[in-house]
Amino acid sequence: MSSDEKYDAALDLLRRLDPTKVKTNLQNLISLEPSLAEDLLSSIDLPLTIKQDTKASNREFLCCDYNRDMDSHRSPWSNDYYPQLSAEDLAESPFPSEKLRELEIICNDSFDVYRDLYYEGGVSSVYLWDLDEESDFAGVILFKKSNSSSSSWDSIHVIEVTNSGNADFNYKVTTTIILQLDNHVTSELKLSGNLTRQTERDIRVDTNKDDQLRIAHITNLGTLIEDVESQMRDMLETVYFEKTRDIFHQNKNSLISKNESGKNAQAEIVKGLQNL
Repeated sequence: MSSDEKYDAALDLLRRLDPTKVKTNLQNLISLEPSLAEDLLSSIDLPLTIKQDTKASNREFLCCDYNRDMDSHRSPWSNDYYPQLSAEDLAESPFPSEKLRELEIICNDSFDVYRDLYYEGGVSSVYLWDLDEESDFAGVILFKKSNSSSSSWDSIHVIEVTNSGNADFNYKVTTTIILQLDNHVTSELKLSGNLTRQTERDIRVDTNKDDQLRIAHITNLGTLIEDVESQMRDMLETVYFEKTRDIFHQNKNSLISKNESGKNAQAEIVKGLQNL
């Protein structure tokens, strides 16, 4: 079996297994076929995890494959890796350029306000990295909202901003929503799944000043993410909740129908006995 066939088979298997155990299943597949580790880790979205930045008053930040180096994750607040890396490993670790780091700091502050307004809690993090052209960059914008149970909402926006020429910029956003609902207190109902969509838009930015350009990028990305999250929230409500409601009512009606059939059969038996 070729490497492509192994990769396709692994993806197909992950789609058929319990989505609440995707991390465990992914680790098991990598242990069986270590050569697929890089491809699988870059293509499979896992639920976001949370760490604390001890150099930023224990402020929480989100961890994913995009801010990972070995077993450590970079914090957007202090720009340090946790757990700390050795000096030799740190010299080879990825960091944004000084100019892009300034934009990353403003993005984290801006989307933290967005998180507070739309999620009313949770954690957000933004990570950026440089592309080949000086004015181009890519990154990921993360949101996580969870409660005391295992229910959670993870929103992962992978962004790419490129200069199309002159003052025209192309904004590409690939969004994945990972939803896990577990009402184990009152019932055994579990609902898990993910949805991925891509949005692309060309926007003209008429400025050459760095400060105004940063504000324009944040405004344009914020508008895109606001629109796509609203659309995907509606899609999840239609795909997951409406379908679950239909299945529930179908099972309930089937049970009622069986009970009525049983009552009719019982009535016929009683009537037959009375006629004896």
